[in-house]
Amino acid sequence: MKRVIIVHGWGGNPEEAWFPWLKKELEKKGFQVFVPAMPEPDEPKIETWIPFLSRLVGTPDSETFFIGHSIGCQAILRYLETLPEDTKIGGAVFVAGWYNIRNLETEEEKRIAGPWVNTSRNDEKIKKIVNKAVAIFSDNDPFVLPENQKSWKEKVGAKIIMEHNKGHFNEEYPAVWELPSALESLLEMIK
Repeated sequence: MKRVIIVHGWGGNPEEAWFPWLKKELEKKGFQVFVPAMPEPDEPKIETWIPFLSRLVGTPDSETFFIGHSIGCQAILRYLETLPEDTKIGGAVFVAGWYNIRNLETEEEKRIAGPWVNTSRNDEKIKKIVNKAVAIFSDNDPFVLPENQKSWKEKVGAKIIMEHNKGHFNEEYPAVWELPSALESLLEMIK
């Protein structure tokens, strides 16, 4: 059975924004969908999020797909990096994902984001494992720099989709309650 793991972002939760809509749409199409509450979402850490994902997923295969939002995209990349070299997942959709982040206001925010931004990754290994990737951006995202598009294309081989006026794809203005481009991107990977 095809399964999808949706990983929320920093300060997020499973009921946030477009996650419930996407979960319902995917379940209608026969997917098994997990939207876990990530540990300590207000202070996401590589050393807690990656083992948590690893336990949740078990053994991934070509029937396993991921959808990430914001720091959840980084969590997926870093989880994939821990897998054996010969693993291939079905694919991943990255929404408002970043390699560099802007407009962090406090020293606390910079401290939390620092390891995610500065800890190196094995991009070649991740690219092989991810198989198929799509990265979705908004033209008015307050946190995700435009040059992130190039990073996702080069480092992960992602197809880029640019949305108009979707902010950071969360519940802040403009609130995003449905995200058809994420659904369509995932379904396209299966064809």
